[in-house]
Amino acid sequence: MARAFASQADLDEKQITFEELADGLYAYTAEGDPNSGVIVGDDSVMVVDTQATPAMAQDVIARIRQVTDKPIDYVCLTHYHAVRVLGASAYGAKHTLASQGTYDLIVERGQQDYQSEVGRFPRLFQDVDSIPGLTWPTMVFDHKLTLFLGEREVQIMHLGRGHTKGDTVVWLPKEKVLFAGDLVEFGATPYTGDAYLRDWPETLAKLRALGPEKLVPGRGAALKTAGDCEKSIAGTQAFLTALYGNVEAGVKADKSLKEIYDATFQAMEPTYGDWVIFEHCMPFDVSRAYDEASGLDDPRIWTAERDVEMWQNLEQADKAAEAAQQQG
Repeated sequence: MARAFASQADLDEKQITFEELADGLYAYTAEGDPNSGVIVGDDSVMVVDTQATPAMAQDVIARIRQVTDKPIDYVCLTHYHAVRVLGASAYGAKHTLASQGTYDLIVERGQQDYQSEVGRFPRLFQDVDSIPGLTWPTMVFDHKLTLFLGEREVQIMHLGRGHTKGDTVVWLPKEKVLFAGDLVEFGATPYTGDAYLRDWPETLAKLRALGPEKLVPGRGAALKTAGDCEKSIAGTQAFLTALYGNVEAGVKADKSLKEIYDATFQAMEPTYGDWVIFEHCMPFDVSRAYDEASGLDDPRIWTAERDVEMWQNLEQADKAAEAAQQQG
């Protein structure tokens, strides 16, 4: 049976967890939905990734207000995807922080990404009309920005290209807690539609070298031991290696995108098929890997129209087979 487009069939509400990983450091997770992080400093609060809409952000704010009444002065964007950044206006933050690469991506394709992701994730864009527009950074950095929330040191770093060209991690060196964004997933499928697949493992190596003892991935449960942090990093890297290896072999064999997609899906499903959003991600992941293995360094822009066209092209043989089976 042909799969429903992206996550349009995923309409079940998820159980939210808000847990303290270290003094004043919290993970907001929801069974594989996009995560947020909360850093409570001496005099203010930073939120790492904002949820998809101001309405969705209200629950993060309510959880924050259960533990502190300090103002939310900072919002940090780990990258530019709409599902993570368009709730920013709800926080009323004085500063919105992002890497230069993330800023450039918002300029280049922010509106297209907005329209694309609303179509892919209807459940996550609750009260979509409450979004006032794109989220624009007020403070941009190239490689590293260090803030002090009172005595609490917060390092915000762009370690290299991976999930996007502007990925940012937030590192608490004293507490050894890392907010990794979508550079790392746990029990959830990496989305690589805007990725640099050959660069990503090197960026993960730099992330690993920080020595995190607790880690909040982009999706999935927070990791609370150094061993589990390594497990999540290694699992993400293994997925990327398998994905690109399968697709690159198909490109070298001069196979079509559809042929490569079918073979890669079949090869990876036994190991990764139970990861969250596997079926959603794979058409986008294989399409980007195909482009990169074919020599296209920078990801093409996804639009709502391109999303559907790609999905139909990769699903059409399945639909034809289903129709033939029904007729038989």
